[in-house]
Amino acid sequence: MRNRFLNFKKLFVFAVLFSSALVFAQENKPATWIWYPGDFEIWLSNKMQVRRTEREAVFPPLWQYYSPYALVTFQTEVDIPAPDEVKIYSEGSFQLLLDGVQIYGQPKSIKIPAGKHKISFKVYNQEVLPAIYISGQYVKSDASWKVTNEDKLWIDENGKAQQSGTPWVPVGSWNFNAPENKPSGFKLTTKPLSAKKTEKIGSGQLVDFGRETFGYIKIHGLKGKGKLALYYGESREEALDSARCETLDHLSFDGKQPETYTHDGSKAFRYVQVQADAGVKYDSISMLYEYLPLDYRGAFKSSDQELNKIWDVSAYTMHLTSREFFIDGIKRDRWVWSGDAYQSYLMNYYLFFDSASVERTLLALRGKDPVTAHVNIIMDYSLYWFVGVYDYYLHTGDTKFIKTFYPRMKSLMDFCLERRNKNGFLEPLEGDWVFIDWANGLPKTGEVSFEQMLLARSLEAMAVSAEIADKKDDQKQYQKLASDLKTKLFDVFWDKKENVMKHQRIDGKMQDIVTRYANMFGIFFNYFDEEQKQSIKNKVLLNKDVLQITTPYMRFYELEALCAIGEQDYVLKEMKDYWGGMLKEGATSFWEEYNPNKKGKEHLEMYGRPYGKSLCHAWGSSPIYLLGKYYLGVKPTAPGYAEYEIKPNLGGQQWMEGKVPTPNGEVALYVSKSEIKVKASEGEGKLVFESAGKPKASSGTITELAKNKYQLIVKPNVEYKVSYKAL
Repeated sequence: MRNRFLNFKKLFVFAVLFSSALVFAQENKPATWIWYPGDFEIWLSNKMQVRRTEREAVFPPLWQYYSPYALVTFQTEVDIPAPDEVKIYSEGSFQLLLDGVQIYGQPKSIKIPAGKHKISFKVYNQEVLPAIYISGQYVKSDASWKVTNEDKLWIDENGKAQQSGTPWVPVGSWNFNAPENKPSGFKLTTKPLSAKKTEKIGSGQLVDFGRETFGYIKIHGLKGKGKLALYYGESREEALDSARCETLDHLSFDGKQPETYTHDGSKAFRYVQVQADAGVKYDSISMLYEYLPLDYRGAFKSSDQELNKIWDVSAYTMHLTSREFFIDGIKRDRWVWSGDAYQSYLMNYYLFFDSASVERTLLALRGKDPVTAHVNIIMDYSLYWFVGVYDYYLHTGDTKFIKTFYPRMKSLMDFCLERRNKNGFLEPLEGDWVFIDWANGLPKTGEVSFEQMLLARSLEAMAVSAEIADKKDDQKQYQKLASDLKTKLFDVFWDKKENVMKHQRIDGKMQDIVTRYANMFGIFFNYFDEEQKQSIKNKVLLNKDVLQITTPYMRFYELEALCAIGEQDYVLKEMKDYWGGMLKEGATSFWEEYNPNKKGKEHLEMYGRPYGKSLCHAWGSSPIYLLGKYYLGVKPTAPGYAEYEIKPNLGGQQWMEGKVPTPNGEVALYVSKSEIKVKASEGEGKLVFESAGKPKASSGTITELAKNKYQLIVKPNVEYKVSYKAL
């Protein structure tokens, strides 16, 4: 009897402590602004992407704009231990229901009695997005709230709230954790930067900020009346060409302006030509650098100083193009393109590992239902979107995103599948743009093998997502569709005689064309066996007669495919030639396109315009990804780095060291020809390496996998030192 009493007493004490812990957690969790998921991202992308200008003319995006829901309903259920004085902040007018009873007016606070309650806010805002911030001791707006966009919550004749069939979903939020920090007021961070050099140009000045940058021009000691012109340039030539530079501003002053004037309109530039009327005087020009605060969690350094410079400039380029969203270029286009963004996601995982930026960009690109066109109106860009969601899950382990937005994944995939032809292949219909790459002479009509390969990968991503969303029938359907399409892809496009993937079939007739695209994607998608990979390497990737790639966009994938089959020595030379070539041309950030055969001003030309090329383009940053994944050799093999592989490859360097970020830590690595040091913060890793002799480790057990090939299991927070002899 005594034992039973003691056990009851222990259970009672545990229950009290557990209840106290819940109350403590409620009191200490932060309140945050909440909204309908995806609406903030859509609203912000609309606002941002319409800012593109060319010679003071607005240049809006080419695709459909979506809008936030103007009327949404937020709801939560609470059980609080004491009365709570709750403050209410809202972006929009609202109707408040407490336990189904309407609270009249627009109260700024409300007292909620102790006990269980259901709280609902119906919020209207047509100008920005409906959002609320609720702050009490126990009742706070946070990720636990639900929201719906369907107006199925109403007051009946008895004054009680009723609802029917309302689809409630988890709210959206980010880091707006103070009532004054409203979502509609979001701005990037700024800091002052001085010019590096100023020189007299005719009656004006040329101001040089030393490298590519982005921000607001600031004029100091400004006096007088008249006009002042700013001609921006990513290059000196562009800034000096006032008649043809891509961006400019004409300012007028009436003499009442402040002496320190900051122009309201951020731009990309390195150089700015300033020309002022005789009646306008100023002392100097500086700028406010505008940026998204991000931690450089990834790192790379090696015995090759040129490679170190390439990594540094790649990281800077990546940061410049990581803004409200991952954009393509900071001068042109300043838009969110799915193909560009997909590469930014991958580079982000090896530099910032900023999950929020990936989520924002995915949501901005997807928009809302109904789907009436491909993402960015480009067929391959819809498919990159699916693969981007899968890679996000693989790197972060986050299932909430997929569970919340699975309906939007499904509706977009339904749209893609409906556009297949009678053979089950994607073929461009009216309004579809098949991009693939900027390449002269690249055929894009009919059935293109590259598009079918991307669709197969997208269907595989949908199968994984359907499983996470607990949609078992969908999962089986997508698995079968992916398997059938891969079989058909090889039946139709694989040339068994030549052992390569053909590019295109038109009206049932195979075209005798081989390109790099499907061949290289099939390697890192692991769709080919080893014999096929070697054939593609020799007959396609290393074959100068096959259509060459000149954009960093597709060089990204070409070099990844070569790294995936162990050609790191070759790829290192290519990186040094290609990205090193841009550095030799004076690049301070990496370009949209680079052709080493061009000279002088030819490097600035594109789209038939003398300065049409973007000299800071996100897809130019791919060395970050290549060096992290294929030289340091770190990649997740289970979602969220629960398991991962470290397969270092010096690629001809004497030594290298670096860090690869993971969701809650990092993998730190040093590799020379005789020693490997590794320490990781989380997960279980497999260090795989080759050694000419039997290696030794300071901790753990080395396993021999094959001749000269070894493996060491890496546990969290243990520093391992391996002595080995490089082959």
